[in-house]
Amino acid sequence: MSPSIFREKGYRFYFLSNEEDRMHIHVTCEYGEAKYWIEPIISLAVYHGLNSKKLREIQKIVEDHQDEIIKAWKIHFNKR
Repeated sequence: MSPSIFREKGYRFYFLSNEEDRMHIHVTCEYGEAKYWIEPIISLAVYHGLNSKKLREIQKIVEDHQDEIIKAWKIHFNKR
């Protein structure tokens, strides 16, 4: 299961349900995909097919939606 959290600028931001406990979000678009750690700081974990401009754009979106992502993570994974 991979619920979408939100979509913005052609990117889909989502979680994978059966993954590691460290808070992160996956991002996909027509050019590729990436994974960003949310804690302890927002940082790029891995990526495929995306150039540095797109990675910076995605990181800015993740930063802008950090509170929303954290809230959705806690609800989805039933964390306190």
